[in-house]
Amino acid sequence: MTHARPYIRMNGAGNAFIVVQAFEEPFHPTEAEVRALADPASGAGGFDQLIGVEPSETADAFMRVWNADGSMVQTCGNALRCVGWLLLEATDKEEVVIDTLAGPTTARRAGDHQVTVDMGAPRLDWAEVPLAEDMDTRGIELQVGPIDAPVLHTPGAVSMGNPHVVFFTDRQDDAFVRGSGSLVEHHPLFPEGVNVGFAKVIDREHIRLRVWERGAGLTLACGTGACAALVATARRGLTDRKATVAVDGGELTIDWDQATGHVFMTGPVEVERTGLLPQG
Repeated sequence: MTHARPYIRMNGAGNAFIVVQAFEEPFHPTEAEVRALADPASGAGGFDQLIGVEPSETADAFMRVWNADGSMVQTCGNALRCVGWLLLEATDKEEVVIDTLAGPTTARRAGDHQVTVDMGAPRLDWAEVPLAEDMDTRGIELQVGPIDAPVLHTPGAVSMGNPHVVFFTDRQDDAFVRGSGSLVEHHPLFPEGVNVGFAKVIDREHIRLRVWERGAGLTLACGTGACAALVATARRGLTDRKATVAVDGGELTIDWDQATGHVFMTGPVEVERTGLLPQG
């Protein structure tokens, strides 16, 4: 990074992003540069994920995602809404296609600063999550705590282009989510690590969710986590196929469409400010 690059700071239900447009000039920060930018003391003010929006021959744009720890990840649901909104505003289209390392996604308007993203079909086979061994992903053999009285057990496992495990629990306080989430994130059952959801089913159309994100920790919102939570609860018969998922930063509407098998996520987009990345 030889000279300052403009960025847009955005959030999707509180999930904080720095978005860098890389259409004309490539944007390939090193892990160390990403971590430096993620430091709240940096000029950019910190973020959960750093997003590069690159040209694509097959879509309106390609979205590249880095976690705050410098690792590159396949996709990010809330960021898809933010990037989708930017592209919709820039093109006056009703629907745009965004390619990612997890494959292409469509985004369309759903109201003022509301965007619906097609998150694709959930991957439900144990090898697709992936798990280290063959298990029924509706409720896998995993528990946290004493063997005779586990505090968490039998979560659902789902891939939304990234691996998720969803515990059905009323315990959602910070210390519990941090402690359990960091334990489960690196459990040997998950060769690629895992995002850990703590889902409290309020009724058939409402879920309260907190997520410990792989590589990012406890965030205000995890879009793919909200999708995974709805799929996991619906597969267990705890909710319908469409529900409002309340995350720390707001509400997401998740619809696991019966006809297509795809999961559609609708939620808010907020532009906080623009700025220039500090020169590295």
